[in-house]
Order: sequence, then structure tokens, then C-alpha cells
Amino acid sequence: MLRPNAQPALLVLADGTTYRGWSFGAAGTTVGEVVFNTGMTGYQEVLTDPSYSGQIITFTYPELGNTGVNPGDEESATVQAKAVIARNVTHRPSNWRSTQSLPEYLQEKNIPGIYGIDTRSLTRKLREYGAINGAVSTEILDPQRLLEIVEQAPDMAGLNLVKDITTDRVYEWSEETEAEWEFASSTNIERPLTVVAIDFGVKRNILRRLASYGCKVIVVPAHTPSAEILAYNPDGIFLSNGPGDPAAVKEGIAVTKELLAAEKPTFGICMGHQILGLSLGAETFKLKFGHRGLNQPAGLQKQIEITSQNHGFAIATESLGADVEITHLNLNDQTVAGLRHKTLPFFSVQYHPEASPGPHDADYLFENFVKLMQAAKT
Repeated sequence: MLRPNAQPALLVLADGTTYRGWSFGAAGTTVGEVVFNTGMTGYQEVLTDPSYSGQIITFTYPELGNTGVNPGDEESATVQAKAVIARNVTHRPSNWRSTQSLPEYLQEKNIPGIYGIDTRSLTRKLREYGAINGAVSTEILDPQRLLEIVEQAPDMAGLNLVKDITTDRVYEWSEETEAEWEFASSTNIERPLTVVAIDFGVKRNILRRLASYGCKVIVVPAHTPSAEILAYNPDGIFLSNGPGDPAAVKEGIAVTKELLAAEKPTFGICMGHQILGLSLGAETFKLKFGHRGLNQPAGLQKQIEITSQNHGFAIATESLGADVEITHLNLNDQTVAGLRHKTLPFFSVQYHPEASPGPHDADYLFENFVKLMQAAKT
């Protein structure tokens, strides 16, 4: 619903397509890769996920902001998306956990938003032509002027965003998953199992899940040398999610290659999956419009998981070596969604088993990681 004092806003894509709407959130101009997310819930998790750094998010669900926002649903310290695109926005949320409305939250975080546009039309365009650079502005309402700004933005392919998003210090994570998200585990876990998590843009709920499974989690910057990581004498190495082109994260790939030589149990999620694949000699490529939503089917040999996914790159199947096997495929397009080394304790998935909110089908992967670490200690 349009508010009486709504201010105009403009969205322009790199091909010159223009959408006029209304502003919510902060005033300003921002440029990024325009993508879409099909989830019907979890918008705060999406907005604060570091993997969305550098992107403008279109939400395909027509109502945004109904449940407000709260500190407990943040996946990082701030909003990572460059801007938000919505059909309708709620300014008066209704939820017992809500502490403020989404427009208030975006204004506080200095993130622009545009609503009142035809998000179905925009999503169909992105599905047909692929993710594309664009700009959202409340200041520049001349399409040609805004297009000139968009044309100066770099493409996501070849872009290393990890260096700007990784932690600048080493820290230990101790917070476990909140009680309502706990899962029963049959694993007899010895405490502590030390996991060093390499932060390519890690989500907090991944760290919570590792802690909930009895792990002492030490988070290190993506540029940390392998010798420093191994000095912690970790039981396992975790490779986190993150933004941008994985092949451009040269330092992270080099460090991971050195760590694999130590044959420590290693688990990768999303970009961590791609970094592991690249470190094992595979190649990655940019997907046309990526996989971003809460109900992506992944599996193999008639075993299917419903998964939360957020990525714009994938591992090229034909580039995998003979010592690596595929454990999961994205069943919508048959791209690689999981892999493992045939003889060494390395595995990864191209989706988010820690999803919250989202499907919990794949939470067993954390337990598998723990079992690998326990086996390596014996």
C-alpha cells in the first residue's frame, strides 16, 4: 500500500530497462548485481547474509516486512545487500519477536529500497536474460543519468568481494543455536573438537550449528596463512560461504590447497564448496541467474533434500578429477550441489544446511563432519 508521504525511487538495469516506484528505507543511490530470491520468509536472514554483498535483491514474494525485524535473525553485524526491491512493503509489522519495521531497519542501516514495481516482470526478465547490474536511487530520477552510473560498475564475474567482507581479527565463537532450532543428535561428541573456520563471509547460524555439535570454533580471516591455522592444532577445517566470484579468491584457494595437504577433515558450504573444488583442481562458472531460495531440491540416486540455496557460481562437472565424486546435484538444472574426496576426509555442499528459517533436511552434514573429526582422532 502506498503511504501518503512516499518519495519516488528509480531502478535502472544495465540494458536500459527502467522501473519507477517508491522509496522505503534510506535515501541515496546504490549500484549492484540485481538478483531474485524466491523465499516466502526469512528476508532478514537474506539481507544480512554476507554472500549477498554487492547485490540488489528482488524478493519475488509480493509482501515484504510482515514480521518486522529483530536482532536474533541477523546473520552478520549489518545488512549486506546493496538495496532491496519489493512489490509491497509493510510499515506496521505484527510479530511477537519484532523490534522494528523493515523500512526503519533499512533506514538505520543506510540501505535504499524501492517498492511498488512489477516484481513479476523484473523476475521474468532476470530469468530470461540472467542476473544484471542495476542501480536504485531516490536522488537521480533521470533514467539516462542513472544508467551512466550503472555502466561504470564491474561485473560480478572476476570480482573478489571476500577481501572486503572477511573478519579483520581472529575470534572464538561460543554461542549455540537457540533452543527452538535445536536438533536431536545421535553422535556421542567429545568436547572440545577444535574447528578453524575460514571466514569468506560466514553466516552466524553456521557457527551456531558447529558450536551446538560440540565444537570449539575459531574464526580466522580469509587471508590467514596455513601455518597459522595449523598452529591451532584443529580437528577440522571449515570453509565458509561468501560473496563474489570464488575463482577470484586466489589467496583463499592457495591457503586451502596447503591445508588439504595436512589431510584434516574439511567441510565447505557454498563458496567454501567452490573453494574446495577449485583447490582440488576443478573449475567454476557463473550461473545465468543463480539459485536463491528456500526450496531447492538437491540429491542423488533417488535421495532428495529440500535445501536453502544462495549462489551465483557453480563447479563445472567435467572439471572434477577422478579422485572426487559428486554426492548431490541440484535437481532443477543438474549442477553440482555436493562433492567429496574418495579417499580423504574432504566434503562440501553448494547449499545451506544451517538454514534458519528454512528446511532442516541437511543438518546431518554437521554431524557427519563431527564423525569425520572423531574418526581422525582415533
